[in-house]
Amino acid sequence: MTNDSTAHDSNTHGDVTHDVPTDDVPTDDVPTLSHDQAQRLSDRLHRTFRSGVTRPIRWRQAQLDALARLLRDNAAELTRAVHADLGKPAAETKLMEIGLVLDEIRFVRARVRRWSARHPKPMPLLMQPAVGWTLAEPKGVALIISPWNYPLMLTFEPLADAIAAGCCACLKPSELSPRTSALIASLVPRYLDPDAVAVVQGGATETGMLLDLPFDHLFYTGGGRVGRIVMAAAAKRLTPVTLELGGKSPVFVDGTANLEVAARRIAWGRFINAGQTCVAPDYVLATPDVIGPLTERIVVAVRRMFGDDPKQSASFGRIVSERHVRRLAALLPAGDDGPHVACGGEVDVAARYVAPTVLTGVSPDDPVMQEEIFGPILPVLEVADAREAVAFVTARDRPLAAYVFSRDRRTRTLFERETSSGALGFGLTLGHLTSSRLPFGGVGGSGMGAYHGKAGFLEFSHVKTVVGKPSLPDTLSLAYPPYDRLKRTLADIVTLHGRAR
Repeated sequence: MTNDSTAHDSNTHGDVTHDVPTDDVPTDDVPTLSHDQAQRLSDRLHRTFRSGVTRPIRWRQAQLDALARLLRDNAAELTRAVHADLGKPAAETKLMEIGLVLDEIRFVRARVRRWSARHPKPMPLLMQPAVGWTLAEPKGVALIISPWNYPLMLTFEPLADAIAAGCCACLKPSELSPRTSALIASLVPRYLDPDAVAVVQGGATETGMLLDLPFDHLFYTGGGRVGRIVMAAAAKRLTPVTLELGGKSPVFVDGTANLEVAARRIAWGRFINAGQTCVAPDYVLATPDVIGPLTERIVVAVRRMFGDDPKQSASFGRIVSERHVRRLAALLPAGDDGPHVACGGEVDVAARYVAPTVLTGVSPDDPVMQEEIFGPILPVLEVADAREAVAFVTARDRPLAAYVFSRDRRTRTLFERETSSGALGFGLTLGHLTSSRLPFGGVGGSGMGAYHGKAGFLEFSHVKTVVGKPSLPDTLSLAYPPYDRLKRTLADIVTLHGRAR
């Protein structure tokens, strides 16, 4: 794997090259990893898993408790590290990262014993007497490659699911959030079993070394371009993968919506974390009767959230690197032609600042509509009605999320039945992130596999089928050759009338 294919263009989802070059990142203190060290690390994790130490429920719950302590004991230090990397407000880190991981830990810890137990299944009448059940067993050693935009949540939430499943794990946090990555590497061995959970820092070279090793599951959050690299590496060993990618998540708004509430929720979902959220609203489709009033209300919501000068707001974050700032600046209108800037538009490359920006008069052919934006820019486009909006969405790659602000039941049903996305939100944005009861994942180009709660437990598990039958009576003799008249008659009955389940 070369430097231009770093596995941490994460969460710039799509085939455009959004990865940040290594000269944007302070790397002086990042330890390097040799091939021998990588192999020894892999051997240690596999040896631990084969020893069976991770299988007991008490071990899993103890490690989940330790992970929760890691987050609680070091919340202030973690929020400072994330702020140093991303300029993210402490409140956002606590609410959208630490808090959500703690919720996930509580949820899976309380249920892991039940999920890991035998689940009896009925056997066909022809097999009786017989028993059958399923049993979730850990896949083994998982590699979790996490991104920079939510460096705590997207590292520790899949780790919690992997621990609940009874797996060992190797964490590869992003080199693009170096302070947070270094802190994770420092804290994990102090709280978690170092023979079962390891952290590797570094960039593309280290990620490439890890992808060459024999892991039992690969879990990657990031862009589609690198997702293909991860999947190609997995294919060499037939390793199962989870790919959490992204796409251009649409929002549709019609005249039945409460525009004040819709504007606030769209603005919040778009501009939290300076727009660097994989399921953020990427563009708005609005009907002619609401496009003007809705845009005005979004502009008002932006000012209420971040003030007249968001650059001075302690509640507005920064872009991860100067390269990303320049990429976003290229998506803004360059002159009088093209989209109109309803608010924002200011860029300061040295300060890694892009103002929360709303664009109107946007055409589907404009640059801002050609890639996932992954920054604080929100295009607003006009569509005639819900059917035109559905046609617009379905003509493009399936996104990680879609949002609808409409109180019309037929419109909601139309989107639910005729669009495909990782998740669909009615009347809110980002809501599906907050519940461990709801699977989180993509579809098609936006990813494969899902996690959170039971879905995450199952993602890191193999659900094994077990059957048993006593030696006597040997009712299977009715299925043994030779097939005499009685057995042929029995076969006809079973075929024509179906087998009892």
